[in-house]
Amino acid sequence: MAFPSLPPNPSSAAAAWRRRSGLLALLLLLLFLSFQVVVHVPSVRSAVSRRLFSDHRHLAAREARSCPGCGDLQDVEDFNKTIAYTDQDGRIKLFKVTAREFMSSSIWENPLLPRDSQPLAEIKETAEEQPLDTGSEANNLSSAAVSATQRPDPIKLKREVFRRRRKQQRIQELLQMDKEAELQLRNAATNSSRNFDNKVKVSYNIWRQEFHHTNTDSTVKLMIDQIIMAKVYATIARSQNETDLYASLMKCIKESKAAIGDAHMDSELDSSALERAKAMGHVLSSARDVLYNSDEVSRRLRVMLQSAELNIDTAKKQNTFLVQHAAKTVPMPLHCLHMQLITDYHLRDGVIKEYFQAAALKDEEDKAKLEDRSLYHYAIFSDNVLAASVVVRSTVTNAKEPNKHVFHIVTDKLNFAAMKMWFISHSPRPATVHVENIDNFKWLNSSYCLVMRQLESARLKEFYFKAHDPSSLSDGTENLKYRNPKYLSMLNHLRFYMPEIHPKLDKILFLDDDVVVQKDLTPLWDVDLKGMVNGAVETCKESFHRFDTYLNFSHPKISENFDPRACGWAFGMNMFDLKEWKKRNITGIYHYWQNLNEDRKLWKLGTLPPGLITFYNLTHPLDHTWHVLGLAM
Repeated sequence: MAFPSLPPNPSSAAAAWRRRSGLLALLLLLLFLSFQVVVHVPSVRSAVSRRLFSDHRHLAAREARSCPGCGDLQDVEDFNKTIAYTDQDGRIKLFKVTAREFMSSSIWENPLLPRDSQPLAEIKETAEEQPLDTGSEANNLSSAAVSATQRPDPIKLKREVFRRRRKQQRIQELLQMDKEAELQLRNAATNSSRNFDNKVKVSYNIWRQEFHHTNTDSTVKLMIDQIIMAKVYATIARSQNETDLYASLMKCIKESKAAIGDAHMDSELDSSALERAKAMGHVLSSARDVLYNSDEVSRRLRVMLQSAELNIDTAKKQNTFLVQHAAKTVPMPLHCLHMQLITDYHLRDGVIKEYFQAAALKDEEDKAKLEDRSLYHYAIFSDNVLAASVVVRSTVTNAKEPNKHVFHIVTDKLNFAAMKMWFISHSPRPATVHVENIDNFKWLNSSYCLVMRQLESARLKEFYFKAHDPSSLSDGTENLKYRNPKYLSMLNHLRFYMPEIHPKLDKILFLDDDVVVQKDLTPLWDVDLKGMVNGAVETCKESFHRFDTYLNFSHPKISENFDPRACGWAFGMNMFDLKEWKKRNITGIYHYWQNLNEDRKLWKLGTLPPGLITFYNLTHPLDHTWHVLGLAM
């Protein structure tokens, strides 16, 4: 069934047309707006660029105006300068720059202002200028720049200042360089580039293969190791009745030792050493196949190691003792001299008799000098004739007024005749030398002198002479120097009895018999000891030679009375004020501490530890040049 068609409606057609017209108008409006945005953004960027460029020009012009003397540099139109630099491969490169390139990257500084302050001032000034008003993008750029300049990194800013300063200095040097200097610089750079050797230099590292020495001791060490293993296998072979293998090993050991001899380097080995090493290698290989047992080999090696350690320890002890013995043993010529002096002293015939007569007359003349307080008196306690002679002779030689120097020498009964005879026949005129025998001091006995009683005790003799004592000489090297026989001599302790030996003197200089005087000592008598008893040169440096080095601070008597960091001093040249000595009863203090140390718990033997204790807080430090340890005064 067909339906009839309806005629078109005029109202609906008009509505459709209106909708099309509206959409077209909206599309045209959007196209127009997008075109305006595209045109507007480049204009904003152009405006920002023009403004920044204008500010840069104004800033450069203002800096140029504020820099007296920089106008001439700004007017330079064009010039060429050659700059040399080294690239990453070490080659020298050249390039040219013009004045415009310098000016575009440089900031002219004001010579009236400090250099470090100029860049900061300019940054702050530009940051405070009015921001751009040509758009939001320009405003954001300006605000970011202001924010960055207001909070600079101090480290980066300092680096920038240094870089700018170096660059400006280099520019000034280039601007002031004449043509001749520039030509020389260019030629030097060219020649250096042509002659540059870019090869890797040889490294002097000992671990590099090419640095290894050809003359080594590797073969010597190899043969020694072979001998050790051969000894191990030889002992195992003998225990297992492998007689043929044992004989082969012992034969190779003997031949290898003969080939090594006293060699320490491969170049010192015998020509047959390599053949011996190869033969030993074959025998060791055979022994390993037959005898190797890891437990047995390790046990034998431990036994050999322990035996070697014991032998080394014994050799060290023996060496130390022999060195001490050789140092203290009197050589034959000196022994003969000593015997000859004693013989001459007792015979007194011929020329010797004349010496005695002259010496007797001089002793009568010098008798008054022995107690004259206006003279310079020295105390020397020694049993060594030549050592005492060196001390006296060197002192007199360097003295400005030798006739005013008096030497009081005390020795023991055994050496008195030799000491007396030596100074009779070798008198150091015009100085005075008086030799005394310690046995003539009647006050020096075991009832008064505690150290003499200790030296005579059985316990001290056992300490020195009993082999079973763990502290004896036969046991080791600990404190061996303190067991020197001189510490058993009373002469070593007489320094603590100065007022008893020289009761009428006010000051006396003690000299040990191992010093050599190299200048006049008379100024020491003018040193103000400031109420102290002892004048000595301190020897402590950092942690060396302080009280804890000599005294046992684990003992309460020591730790309660003394400072472990107190400075030690030399007991070989000491100026003693005998008046203060008597006033402070120094000898009594010495006796008190010596009695406490009867069992040697406070300090070892010797005179320096009790000296440090006795003169504690009573010692005035002298200038270190008066007593140089190891080099003489």
